[in-house]
Amino acid sequence: MKKTVTWVLIANGAQARVLENTGPGKGLTLVEGLNWSIEPLQAQELVSDRQGSNRTPGGYGRGGFEPRTDPVEYREAEFIKGVAAELDRKQQNGAFDRLVIAAAPIALGDLRQAITAGVKKTVVAELNKDLTNLPSDQLDKHFDGILAA
Repeated sequence: MKKTVTWVLIANGAQARVLENTGPGKGLTLVEGLNWSIEPLQAQELVSDRQGSNRTPGGYGRGGFEPRTDPVEYREAEFIKGVAAELDRKQQNGAFDRLVIAAAPIALGDLRQAITAGVKKTVVAELNKDLTNLPSDQLDKHFDGILAA
């Protein structure tokens, strides 16, 4: 009988990691190569100090452009899309059977939009929590009831 492999994705908008559980009492181990991070930046570090300008012919309409999206939110959403794409590749290769997602609220929303239908079918639980700063050995207690099922 094939063992059921459960992956646990721990994520926020700047870091993510995948841990694996292969059965009751087996604990969580980090999946090699599935640990990502980007340097968290503030909006002022991503955009220039001055706004672009809008000049119309005739010189009457002048004004500054405001960015339509927050550059920090955009960068974090792109990071999450990359994580979701890698999960999709791994799911298509049969690397895991079940997926548990624990993510900060905004990252969880971005993940829900970014994961494919195939990955969605494997999701057995979601935790609306940022656990990225917890050491791996302290995560078990957050998933006790979920991983035992």
